[in-house]
Amino acid sequence: MSVALAGRSPRTFDIKSASLPLLALRLKSPDIDLLADELLAQYGEMPDFFEDDGVVLDLSPLADDAGDAEIDFQRVGELLHERRLRLLAVRGGSPAQQDAARAIGLLLAPDTRVQTARVDEPANPPSGKPAAPVAAPDLPAPGALVIDRPLRSGQQVYARGRDLVVLAMVNHGAEVVADGHIHIYAPLRGRALAGARGWSEACIFAREMRPDLVSIAGVYRTSEEPLPDTVWGHAAMVRLASSDAGDRLIFDPIAG
Repeated sequence: MSVALAGRSPRTFDIKSASLPLLALRLKSPDIDLLADELLAQYGEMPDFFEDDGVVLDLSPLADDAGDAEIDFQRVGELLHERRLRLLAVRGGSPAQQDAARAIGLLLAPDTRVQTARVDEPANPPSGKPAAPVAAPDLPAPGALVIDRPLRSGQQVYARGRDLVVLAMVNHGAEVVADGHIHIYAPLRGRALAGARGWSEACIFAREMRPDLVSIAGVYRTSEEPLPDTVWGHAAMVRLASSDAGDRLIFDPIAG
């Protein structure tokens, strides 16, 4: 027989379990000057791209020869603060790196789960065992931001948490960004960044592919690396393919 007994709780506070949405910055080089340059190249002059999001600095991607490198956590925090990001914790790293992080007040978060690009597995694994289920990534919300005017040099559009549909030309020097897919039913001549918050399933579609830069989940290609003739100036899509060998952008022509 169940017995219910009255309990006592503090009058001034409660402690409850809580969760906080965080972004992870996966540091692949200890060169903080290079990090500053690439943050500027990736996000341009968009100080309001982020909204005071908390960040976990993930040191696990550092190569073996950089695993004990000294990290200027203070400067990393300042660079992120300029982008309205707040460095809160560190994941991975050597004992010396963790001690340095703690010394400036950062938390250690070894159990933080970081979403990475999906690696396609064969339908029938060699072992004969069924593949383990893979947790679905956070997907952009339904709906899309629709832009029906040409975008001129210097103009930027960001579809936060959703897809972006552009019905007119994206000119050189203009920039379109989306957390989801980007659809451009006109020439793309500027910059297009899809999956801006790390969604690796995002794609970019353009009726005429002539971009200054395309990027998916942080993996980018600029006009300094010429596209093949089958893609340049034609209708095409861009997607991200990941494997143990690394990340690649795949350009597929779209039949008219």
